[in-house]
Amino acid sequence: MRSVLALGVAALFSACNEHARYDSAHQAGANPPLPEAKNFFTPPMQVPKFVGWKDNEAPKVADGLKIEKIASGLEHPRQVYALPNGDILVAESGSPNAEPVTTPKQLIAGMVQSRSGKESKGANRITLLRKRSDGSGEWEKHVFIDHLHSPFGMQLIGDTLYVADTDALLKFPYKTGETSVAEPGVELADLPDRINHHWTKALLASRDGKKLYVGVGSNSNVGENGLDVEYRRANVLEVDVASGASRIFAAGIRNPTGLQWEPKTGQLWTVANERDEIGADLVPDYLTSVKDGAFYGWPYSYYGQHVDTRVKEQRPDLVAKAIPPDFAIGSHVAPLGLMFYTGSNLPAQYKGGVFIGEHGSWDRSPLSGYAVAFVAFENGKPVGTPQPVVTGFVSADEKELHGAPVGLTQDKDGALVFADDAGNTVWRVTGAGG
Repeated sequence: MRSVLALGVAALFSACNEHARYDSAHQAGANPPLPEAKNFFTPPMQVPKFVGWKDNEAPKVADGLKIEKIASGLEHPRQVYALPNGDILVAESGSPNAEPVTTPKQLIAGMVQSRSGKESKGANRITLLRKRSDGSGEWEKHVFIDHLHSPFGMQLIGDTLYVADTDALLKFPYKTGETSVAEPGVELADLPDRINHHWTKALLASRDGKKLYVGVGSNSNVGENGLDVEYRRANVLEVDVASGASRIFAAGIRNPTGLQWEPKTGQLWTVANERDEIGADLVPDYLTSVKDGAFYGWPYSYYGQHVDTRVKEQRPDLVAKAIPPDFAIGSHVAPLGLMFYTGSNLPAQYKGGVFIGEHGSWDRSPLSGYAVAFVAFENGKPVGTPQPVVTGFVSADEKELHGAPVGLTQDKDGALVFADDAGNTVWRVTGAGG
């Protein structure tokens, strides 16, 4: 059976017969076009072969910017976090591989991801990057916390560093300047970890440091593993820092992979990976404000009240409550990082807007994502269309993959720093003149 599947996968790699009608720019904004849904036994797939970066290669940046490599040879860097003293923390992690492979579709999907280099096994640690003081411009690497379980989100509150493993929210003592943490983590709260279809846990502290917000993805595409395994999933959780008690802050978000505060209004925002397998143009991934108590549709509907007929247990009562997200960013771009820019290192047009790490598509032609995109904000709301700022991760013929952007952060000097998990690299983007 495996040989037959391998031949089928090879055919899918060589040609994708489900071509998109829209590009990301045409399917962006508050009211994206939503074509009729399709059903596939096995969805069409187009995945470039991973080749990595050569020593003299780097992503391309928009006019007015320059890019430098500050760390390479990492083991699947997924998230980055800037500390106040200028150090950068990097979560090197991958899937805990807890989801059983029980169908031909799951087997093919695993082969697809292994070809792309996106699902490499991570180091299950946090590495600290520090710029050398000798003026060389080089960065040191130190193992900061080891023996973690698929870590992703990181947040510093006072002298405590919080880390979101796939199954628990941990806290560690932090001392400025230290390059490692010897003490074991203390569990503040448990997190859903059964099956782990979506294993990343985004993390954000409230501005007063009293709450932590955790993005928890679904355990399936549209509930095909049964809704009992979706308990407290496809949600943003709010965790009390003092007690560890938690509640569902917002629900129905299939995979909220980045959480940030909008700098002018203080509103919570997220990017989300929407559902797959109903067409190259469905469903657009999105950027949205996250309202307390709101329901965003998953799995029963998308973009408000567009019913997904694949869901076995229909809930018209919940569909009636589903609100649409604020802003589409294109179908299958796979946003895995979010950062509002508040610095002055980059050109002025970026201030106040949001950068998004788009990990890239696997089930559409032409490919979408594979870029760091920028969305401008006015009066606390996104405007215009997403603009590609960092590109060049995929070859022009879409056959070779050099890297894929994931988490982002703003460093002490106002530069944009982002992780490239396929390329095992961390990149730093600054203004061309400074």
